[in-house]
Amino acid sequence: MRAVVFDEFGDRSVLRVQDRPDPSPGPGQALVLVGASGVNFMDVYQRTGTYQVPLPGVLGSEGAGTVLELGDGVQGLSPGDRVAWTAVPGSHAEQALVPAERLVPVPEDITTEQAAAVMLQGLTAHYLTHDSFAVRPGATVLVHAAAGGMGQLLTRIVTHLGGRVIATASTPQKRETAEANGAVRAVDYAGALDAVRDLTGGAGVDAVYDGVGADTFDASLQALRPRGTLVLFGAASGKVPPFDPLRLMAGSYFLTRPTLNHFIATRQELRERAETLFRWVAEGVVDATITGRYPLDGVAEAYEALEGRRSTGKLLIIP
Repeated sequence: MRAVVFDEFGDRSVLRVQDRPDPSPGPGQALVLVGASGVNFMDVYQRTGTYQVPLPGVLGSEGAGTVLELGDGVQGLSPGDRVAWTAVPGSHAEQALVPAERLVPVPEDITTEQAAAVMLQGLTAHYLTHDSFAVRPGATVLVHAAAGGMGQLLTRIVTHLGGRVIATASTPQKRETAEANGAVRAVDYAGALDAVRDLTGGAGVDAVYDGVGADTFDASLQALRPRGTLVLFGAASGKVPPFDPLRLMAGSYFLTRPTLNHFIATRQELRERAETLFRWVAEGVVDATITGRYPLDGVAEAYEALEGRRSTGKLLIIP
C-alpha cells in the first residue's frame, strides 16, 4: 500500500509518499480500506514536532472507510462495514490499522466522505459547545476563524443550541461564509472587540472559541464578560507565549486548553458524541462542507492550503 510518511519533524518538505507492506490486524485491531482522510492542524502539529509522535510516522489522524479484515477478539464488526475514526495515527494511507474500539459505524444516510470530514472537527465542536463551555439559549460567543471547517461547525452548533455568534474571518468572502452559517455579525480580526462591545452593550461575550492562538489571545481575553470562558483549542498562528495567570483576575475569567482525547476517552462517550454528530449531519444542522479533495501525491498542496488559511470548509485526502 501507499502512505504519506515523514522521517523527521519539519515543514511540508519532509512529507513523502512511500510504498509500504500491507498491514495485518493484530488482536483488537481492524484493517480498513481508507476511503477518505481529513486534513487537520493536529497533523501539522505532529509533523512539526509541536506534538511529539514516534518517527518515522504516517501522517493523518482521522478517516473513514470499509473494514477489510479483523484481528482476534474483535466483536460487533464485520468485513464490509463502513466505519469512521479520529485521533488514530496513520490515516493518510490506502489502508489503516485502527483499534476496533475506536471505530464508529457510519449510518446509511451519511457518505464515507462526510464521515471523514466531520469526525475530528465535529466531535471537537461537540465537546467544546457542551463541556468546555456549555452553550445555553441566549449565550453570545465569539468564534475566531469562523469560515474554516472548525469555525463553520462551531457557528452552526452554537446557533442550533440557541446561542448567537460573533465571528471573525480574514476576507470579505470568508465573512460572508460565516454569516451564511448563522453568525449575527462577521468582522475582520481587528474589528472583533468593537463588534463585541456593540452587540453586547459593552458587557462582553460569555465565551470565546479561539483556535488561532498567539495572534488572537489578547483580544480574546478582552472580549470576555466577567466570569467568561476562553476556550483555547488550537494554535494556527503559533503558541500563546507564557503569561501571568493574574491577568485572569481582571474579570475572574476561566481559561481552558482542552484536547479531544479526554472527551472521547471511553467507547460509550465516543459513540454517543458520534451518533449525535451524524444525526446533525443527516438533519442538516451541520454541513460537512468539503471544499478540496487531494490524492496522496497532493498532500503537500493540501497542507499548504490549510496552513496558508486559503481554505474554507474541509479538505480531504482521497487515497
